[in-house]
Amino acid sequence: MIKRFAALFCLLALAGPLCAQDNFFERWEARTTRTQSKQPQWAPPVVAPFVALIQVYRSDFTRQITPTGATVWNYDTSKGLNLIPWANTEIDINLPPFLDHSAPNTKDGFGDVSFLGKYRILTGNEKHGNYAVSFMVTGTIPTGSYSNGSADATVNPTLGLGKGFGKFNIQSCLGATLPTGDTKKLGRPVLWNITGQYHLGKYLWPEVEFNSTYYHGGPNDGKTQTFATPGFTVGRLKINHDPKSRLGIGLGGGMQIATSEFHTYNHGLVFTGRFLF
Repeated sequence: MIKRFAALFCLLALAGPLCAQDNFFERWEARTTRTQSKQPQWAPPVVAPFVALIQVYRSDFTRQITPTGATVWNYDTSKGLNLIPWANTEIDINLPPFLDHSAPNTKDGFGDVSFLGKYRILTGNEKHGNYAVSFMVTGTIPTGSYSNGSADATVNPTLGLGKGFGKFNIQSCLGATLPTGDTKKLGRPVLWNITGQYHLGKYLWPEVEFNSTYYHGGPNDGKTQTFATPGFTVGRLKINHDPKSRLGIGLGGGMQIATSEFHTYNHGLVFTGRFLF
């Protein structure tokens, strides 16, 4: 697919050096394959951040039910394009989500634009330790409409760890959201999650996630919110039969269930779609 894009680009733009046999797109594809071959071939969790590197276009959808019975549809949930431009490195460009509220006196609209940079510190594939360690930083820009986004830009440094045991793996991330403006309004919440995942058959990855937010400062100071999320992913389902092709799709879903006394919503139905390349 990347080669087809390259050929089309050459025809339309007369791109000179990029049209050579060893062109930019082929080198990118080969570098991504080499980089991912050094890490475990786990599936990214349904909700939690992925501790390894992935090249994908991803779009998720969630339906949250609040304690009052109102629903909130979140279209895209701040997902987008994930690229591996260099060895051990991933850059994500995330689209703003669109929030659709059923409660009266609330306005629908777009949330904030976000970006992520990830560096894979250590890794070993299934034959060399079956583990991954990464550090990532997410930044958000307050582009949301009405109250669907943050009042200030934020920075979220996160450490991710993962270890595999045969077909079973555990992935965990710990980070904090740090506003660049008024911390009294947003606080500094700490986010922690852990995912247990099993590779069943060729394509199925059932999992259970636990996602917790520990609020420090802000209106929810001292409170904790935790969700248990049973779910699954399916993939990579290859699009063509070429063994060298990277193209594939992944699908998945899960149900977030509030397990803490404090929670901003009771349940969240999650769908995820992924185009891998």
